Amino acid sequence: MNLKSASRRLCLLTLSALALALPAAKAQDATPAPAPAPAAAPALKTLALAKIKATPAILANASGANRKNSIDRMSQALDGQMISAVQQTRKFTVLARSDADALIEENAASGKPFAFTESDLTLVVTIDDFQDVTQTATFASIGKTATKRVVRFSTVAKLYETKTNKLVETANFQEQNLDTEELLPASSTDGGELSDSLLLSLTRRMSEQIAQRVADVAFPARIIAKTGKIVTINRGEGTGIAAGQLWEVFALGEELKDPDTGASLGREEMSVGKVRIQRITPRTAQGEISGEDLGIDRGAIVRRVAQ
Repeated sequence: MNLKSASRRLCLLTLSALALALPAAKAQDATPAPAPAPAAAPALKTLALAKIKATPAILANASGANRKNSIDRMSQALDGQMISAVQQTRKFTVLARSDADALIEENAASGKPFAFTESDLTLVVTIDDFQDVTQTATFASIGKTATKRVVRFSTVAKLYETKTNKLVETANFQEQNLDTEELLPASSTDGGELSDSLLLSLTRRMSEQIAQRVADVAFPARIIAKTGKIVTINRGEGTGIAAGQLWEVFALGEELKDPDTGASLGREEMSVGKVRIQRITPRTAQGEISGEDLGIDRGAIVRRVAQ
């Protein structure tokens, strides 16, 4: 075979190879690119509630003043109300440590080992002040005497990051009974039994305050929808929001950092208007923009205006 024939044959073989490879390349190009993986859905943080206790000094003082039963009832009632209030925020998977004994017993009955589930956050609530006195009022004009139980107690709530034991937030809360309808017989003295209605009212208000503060720290209330002058907020029944309240709206700006430590201070917040709450549902609330709208939109943070 001469050189010219060999060259022609090599050229034909090359063209044949290209012809065979072309359909495969086209088929490969036609194959659709894999779809991007969906973004992970937001997950609930797990919050462990430590058993509520009074400080040793408060317990000692209550015991000396014959009020130990009152403070025990208060702490036990607050424990149950706290579990309910935090659960109603619908922002956390709640681990109630005070129910551990019941869970251990149930697991033992079914032959399963018991272990605490890990948490992201731990809430520790301590009763640090407790006053329980009976006031007597004499009405000389009608010749009658009435007594009223006055109860005041305060707590300090501390929110920790469980894995690092870092203190995230701390706050003080106080509740006092001023209900003039809480009348007791004239013979009542300090240390008497707290009425069930008074106990429930005080502990419910206290637990709602604490639960709302915790939810606001982890997940600030936000606008999730806007139609004209009506906005929807991701706060519903049992979270302290109520018709008639005024809430201020803040648009988020750039990330802020402490120039001394470099620590994050959150994002800049700029007031863009106010909203008057009109309607509450189990999971959301609706309000109407009150006054000027300087950029109220979805994603903005809302905080209640003190009145």
